[in-house]
Amino acid sequence: MFPSISLAQEIGLAVLLVAALVWVLGLGHTLWDSRFHHPEPDAYEGLPVIPSQRTAAGHPMESVELTQAEQEAFAGLIRSIPLH
Repeated sequence: MFPSISLAQEIGLAVLLVAALVWVLGLGHTLWDSRFHHPEPDAYEGLPVIPSQRTAAGHPMESVELTQAEQEAFAGLIRSIPLH
């Protein structure tokens, strides 16, 4: 191809040009897809695998009755949290 460079340099140049071409084509494909593919603005309604929040009158196993000492300890813990 070029008389002044070695075969290894020609192979390296060919590999570099192919890599650059693949990169440019990939970038163009990405930009083309992002230009024309816009999701519907109201299509997202949350993750379907996470159940919705239940009311306070949910399943009896989802609530725990605390003793007076546990309630006081929890209140003390909440008061110790800095609110900055």
